[in-house]
Amino acid sequence: MLTQIAYALPFLAQGFALTLWVSLLVVVLSLIAGVLLGVGLVYGPVPLRWAVRIFSDTIRGIPILVLMFFVYYGVPAIGLHLPSFWAAVLALTLFKTAQVIEYLRGAVGSIPKGQSEAAMAIGLTFRQRLAYVIFPQAFRRFLPPWINGVTDAVKGSALVSLLGITDLMQAINQVIGRTYEAMPLYILGALIYFAVNYALSLASRRLERRFSFIRE
Repeated sequence: MLTQIAYALPFLAQGFALTLWVSLLVVVLSLIAGVLLGVGLVYGPVPLRWAVRIFSDTIRGIPILVLMFFVYYGVPAIGLHLPSFWAAVLALTLFKTAQVIEYLRGAVGSIPKGQSEAAMAIGLTFRQRLAYVIFPQAFRRFLPPWINGVTDAVKGSALVSLLGITDLMQAINQVIGRTYEAMPLYILGALIYFAVNYALSLASRRLERRFSFIRE
C-alpha cells in the first residue's frame, strides 16, 4: 500500500493544487459578486431587488451538478465557448454567489434599524453608514456561515472532475485506473479533503471567538 501511495503522490499533488486554485477562484469571485448583489438586494431599488431575489432563489434551487452541466453545455448554445475549467468555475461561482447574497442579507438584516437611523441623524452619508455602522456589526454575523460556505466550496470542487478537469478527485481516479487499487487512494483523498476542511473549521472557530460580542 505504501508503494502505491508513494507512486500516487506526485499526481495527487498536481490535482490538489488545481483543487485549491478552483476553490480560491470560486471563493473570491463569489464573495465579491455576492456582497455587491447582497447590498443591492437590501438597499437597491425595487427592480434590482426583484432581479437579485429571482437570481438567488433560482440558483439555490438548482443542484450544483445540474448547474455545472447546464453552463458547460448550455453556454455554447448562445455562442460563448468556455473551456471546461472556466465553465466549472463559473457554475460553482454562480452557486456560491447565491449563497453569499443570503449570508449578507441575513447579517445586514439582523442589525437593528435604530443603528442606521442614529447614523443618519448625525449626518452620515449612505456609504458612511455602511462603512462605519452597518458592515462592522454585520461582519460578525456574516463570518461564520461564510466560512462554512468556504468548506462547502472546497468539497464541491470535486465535481469539476466530471468535466474532465484533473483535480484531486480526477487524479485519484486516474491513478486507480493504473494501479487497480481503489480503497487506499480514496482513503488518502478523503484524508486530504478532511485536513483542508478541518483547518478551515479551526480558523472559523478562532475568528468567531475573535469577533464575538461576548468573549469568554
